[in-house]
Amino acid sequence: MGAGGLWVRTAHTALSGGLALGLFLHRTDLQKQEERGELLQPLIFVLLVLCSVLLYFKVSLMDPGFVKAEEEAKAGKSEEQSMVITQVPSHIKMRRCGYCMVKQPMRAKHCQLCQHCVRRYDHHCPWIENCVGEKNHPLFIVYLSVQLIVLLWGGHVAWSGLYFEQSWDWLQHNIFLLMSFLLIVIFTIVVLLLLMSHLYLISCNTTTWEFMSHHRISYLRHSELENPFDQGVVLNFWKFFCSCHLTAWEKIYFHRNDEPV
Repeated sequence: MGAGGLWVRTAHTALSGGLALGLFLHRTDLQKQEERGELLQPLIFVLLVLCSVLLYFKVSLMDPGFVKAEEEAKAGKSEEQSMVITQVPSHIKMRRCGYCMVKQPMRAKHCQLCQHCVRRYDHHCPWIENCVGEKNHPLFIVYLSVQLIVLLWGGHVAWSGLYFEQSWDWLQHNIFLLMSFLLIVIFTIVVLLLLMSHLYLISCNTTTWEFMSHHRISYLRHSELENPFDQGVVLNFWKFFCSCHLTAWEKIYFHRNDEPV
């Protein structure tokens, strides 16, 4: 773990914990429920915050789908890897990365920050200090969903503790809650837009990188189809969230391009 990643993850944990704690220290609905002995909602809120932090660390620290050099030599020993490689037609030549010198499966891209090629590369997320790729993308969506629920609930709780008065004394006592509410609103907008954009891309079976760089990616420019990986909304979502193994995108690509129009 690099120093930058450690700083980002520490900042995320401190911000999540600090905002949640602040909501309990002010006269919000959560504090009132706690004082009345109604602990169910405060407990669920705390568990959701903990769940979002754990999901954050899981997505941040897990392998996003790095293409490893030893896969070429050990492809026959791993059932998962052999499933990916042996399904590729014999006449298909995988491109070799000019940076890490590994054979790139289709839809993989080299990340300059991670110094690895990543399968079904989507983007490098500075907030999790990790790439979003084929292995961690589904969990990234789950993390965003849980985080959005926490933010919406937290915004409602923060608003419940704000009783506006035009006095300096009121501002001194409520500045933290007011700043927390504004931060939560900003984060909610960002997470909502990010989640909606990713759900749209998943429904089309495309990635952020492919969507933004369609004109520069050779296998998309030379395809007879606008999106050779699109298999319909239902099947796209099913394979994205329920697939238990890495996908041979070359096989889907050439099968779809060979279909009669």
